[in-house]
Amino acid sequence: MDNKQKHALASIRSNYGKFSDKEKKIADYVLYNPQNIIHNTINQVADELEVAESTVFRFCKRIGFKGYQAFKIALAAEIVTPMKDIHEKISDGDSVGTVSEKVFRSNIKTLEDTMQIIDGTIFQQAVESIADASKVEFFGSGGSAVVALDAYHKFIRTGIQVNANLESHMQLMSASQLTSGDVAILISHSGSTKDMLDVLQTLKENGVTTISITNFAKSPLTKEADISLYTVSEEIDFRSEAMSSRIAQLTIIDALYTNIMIAEQEDGRHALQNMREAISLKRL
Repeated sequence: MDNKQKHALASIRSNYGKFSDKEKKIADYVLYNPQNIIHNTINQVADELEVAESTVFRFCKRIGFKGYQAFKIALAAEIVTPMKDIHEKISDGDSVGTVSEKVFRSNIKTLEDTMQIIDGTIFQQAVESIADASKVEFFGSGGSAVVALDAYHKFIRTGIQVNANLESHMQLMSASQLTSGDVAILISHSGSTKDMLDVLQTLKENGVTTISITNFAKSPLTKEADISLYTVSEEIDFRSEAMSSRIAQLTIIDALYTNIMIAEQEDGRHALQNMREAISLKRL
């Protein structure tokens, strides 16, 4: 069983926005009733959803499986994994050590699931767009604003002209000054934050290339962005899913930054050396 098969649910979530209406019907059924898939035949599932068996079969093929049986086996292995058991519940009576372990496992699972749904071709497009940009600006609100600031902190080392504003009015003002030669990276867990959608509208009016980083494939932001990158996270007690997704967002930024530094080669090394010499003045 390969890695893609082990992450059936994550693959469905990440590709949701690309599905047809019938495929979304099947996807919703799987996401909300995974046990039914395990215990039912393809004929039973097709009858319940009022679709053709061939439609269910093609859905399984689209998300990377040889057929319904392979998908069912992989799904069964995924939903009974020990990782899920410790990931899903934090109790009032848990010790500090147990709570800490569950938080770590939640973050690990988020990173593993996100890694499995990364589309290499789309990620390559994001890297090339950034490398070719005259200017790159990062946008985020709420918790995602912290990720945008972290991205700015990293990418300023590349030698590329970068910027990030955390205040919503300043974001709109800055977005209005970007042009078709620039790239904007919008970070939003839900992909439906009004501030980010307002910024996106301004960017699109100016012909700016837009890259979104969100947790949901089906969102207004991913629908309109030129390039969409996804994280995968699940909610656990006492902690919102946005917290673990932030770890994945930061990791996507790290991967973009590292790829850009490799692509820039000598220019990147020169910019990094200049940065190190400048901040060395702060050390005693």
